[in-house]
Amino acid sequence: MRVLLVSCYELGHQPLHVASAAAFLRAAGHQISAVDLSVQTLDEADLDAPELVAIAVPMHTAMRMAVPVARAIRARRGTHVRLVLFGLYAPLCGPSLEPGLVDALLGGEYEQALVSVANGSPDPRTIVLDRLHFPLPARDLLPPLDRYTRLRVDGEERVTGYVEATRGCVHRCRHCPVPAVYDGRIRVWQREVLVDDVARLWDDGMRHLTFGDPDFLNAVPHALAVVRAVHARCPELTFDITTKVEHIHEHPEVIAELRDLGLLFIVSAVESTSPRVLGLLDKGHSAADVLTALGICRALGIELRPSLLPFTPWSTLRDQLDLLDMIAGNDLIDSVDPVQLSIRLLVPPGSLLLELPEMREHLLGYDPEGFSHLWQHPDPVMDALQTEIAALVAADTDAGVSPRSTHAAIRRLTADAAAGSGVVWRDADMPLPPERVAPPRLSEPWFCCAEPTTAQLAGVGVSLGA
Repeated sequence: MRVLLVSCYELGHQPLHVASAAAFLRAAGHQISAVDLSVQTLDEADLDAPELVAIAVPMHTAMRMAVPVARAIRARRGTHVRLVLFGLYAPLCGPSLEPGLVDALLGGEYEQALVSVANGSPDPRTIVLDRLHFPLPARDLLPPLDRYTRLRVDGEERVTGYVEATRGCVHRCRHCPVPAVYDGRIRVWQREVLVDDVARLWDDGMRHLTFGDPDFLNAVPHALAVVRAVHARCPELTFDITTKVEHIHEHPEVIAELRDLGLLFIVSAVESTSPRVLGLLDKGHSAADVLTALGICRALGIELRPSLLPFTPWSTLRDQLDLLDMIAGNDLIDSVDPVQLSIRLLVPPGSLLLELPEMREHLLGYDPEGFSHLWQHPDPVMDALQTEIAALVAADTDAGVSPRSTHAAIRRLTADAAAGSGVVWRDADMPLPPERVAPPRLSEPWFCCAEPTTAQLAGVGVSLGA
């Protein structure tokens, strides 16, 4: 069967989800082509030949961008093509799409199930958690690495690759979509295959690697074995990981070894400084724990890059001030991408938050276009502030405004909101701390749970050629 695989967005990385699916389909004898709409247009794909088009939706931004693509392909090909959505968000958000738009939804360990669709014997499951043996991803179908995100460090840029040592997560943070699919389980990539893939990426020019696992330290022995083997093959390679604050506390000796093996920075889901918000999200850490983790990382020479969730139904204006003070007071301005300060809680279908009465009391219904249950903050100032910050961040990102300038503008917007509400902010006019030597960061500033910008939506290329 002729199959077209489509990636809309994977945080600026060469799309692993498409490369992995392509490898399974190719091994099953199917004829595969691929297009990545983050760096290509749909017009660059042959839309008239495929009998099956499968669109990857591993994150919210990709799901939002995938819908106009699916509609455009369906309008062009009608019933002459089968359309599939695959990835984390497919089984969560796909059921709310209009009838007839897609023919199948596959989440979890989707690759073999996608082969079954192509073989004409589709798996009836929408969430598949089978243990798979992975072939080398078919990266030859994708644009070269130099078209994707770069590591910025020491005044230079390094070509960056992306792999995953595990999928799923053993934790059940209530706001995260991963537990809704994996339910506290993880699945691993075989170490030998992963290391061979990394070595091939190195030969293609990669000099920095992102491990995209939801939590790289969910399985410490596997993580260490992978990194040791990667380092043995590519000793000059640097890398970054994502892990929970509590794992930094639990495993400082592991962080130290990872540093010696090339770790430059850690992304950690700090989310909030509010005890109430952290408790409702079931994060497993406190604001004080965040500062302890920051101290551990800095003592080891590792950069900590927090990811944040500042706008929830329970976040107060005082929480917003405390969060901004924590960032400025701990010299984190250059470690927090401005989009992190615009994130509003998404509540997709299946979210564990829907079990909480504290969440249900704020719900207003479901938005099928935004793929989230709607909620309203009890303080309209907070909703208005989030809207202003999100618009500012999106515009600044599209325009290439420096992150520090955006941080300063966010503080001004928040100061205006505080003044209008009669909330005293002693440090409202405090200048940002002096710019330090730029910490290592990726050139792509967006985030998996952020709404796509106007430019991102415009860039999916649904204006098909004649």
